[in-house]
Amino acid sequence: MEILKKLNIKPKNMKLYHQAFTHTSYANEHNKTSYERLEYLGDAVLELIMSEYLYNKNEDEGTMTKMRAHYVCESALYEYSLKLGLNEYILLGKGELESGGRFRKAIVADVFEAFLGALYLDLGLDTVKKFFYDNVIPIIESEKFDFITDYKSSLQEFVQTDRRSLEYVVVDEQGPSHNKTFTIVVKIDNIVYGMGKAHSKKEAEQLAAKDALEKAQRK
Repeated sequence: MEILKKLNIKPKNMKLYHQAFTHTSYANEHNKTSYERLEYLGDAVLELIMSEYLYNKNEDEGTMTKMRAHYVCESALYEYSLKLGLNEYILLGKGELESGGRFRKAIVADVFEAFLGALYLDLGLDTVKKFFYDNVIPIIESEKFDFITDYKSSLQEFVQTDRRSLEYVVVDEQGPSHNKTFTIVVKIDNIVYGMGKAHSKKEAEQLAAKDALEKAQRK
């Protein structure tokens, strides 16, 4: 696989990497295993490595928590994946491919986590850390993450000043399992303040929080 040579990775088990790039739509059409389980594992590996990276920066707990939320949100993972060229190798079903799935944020972000999961199972945590520090940290430190705004954290801080309750509620789900659209509302003291719609719950929550903040600022 060309991407592994590009990233200077010498695999032992190529099947893991093929699985990491296999979207559900392709898996269903070709009787393959999708990346979903690897994504689950990669999410945990990413959180551990990112937490260690931030810990070594000697920040306080609150700052580390906010920074980690920035660096592991869907928009961040999407950017890592695009900059590394992972999206070019995603295996998609015919319909998903024709509808632009290779650049769909949720899919591209998921593949980044699945790739970390495959790398962890194949070559171990130290190799994942080396990959992360060689390829991801330079993106973080050079781009300064201007493209990421953690609206949920900002809304949480806004609400905490008045000690009000905050809740995100899924009000609608549409589409097939591999390409669902979630509609989420954010409630403050049980009153709807914002709504967001996206292909992942995380992104929909961010959009709902953004909507709520914009409305609050207009008042």
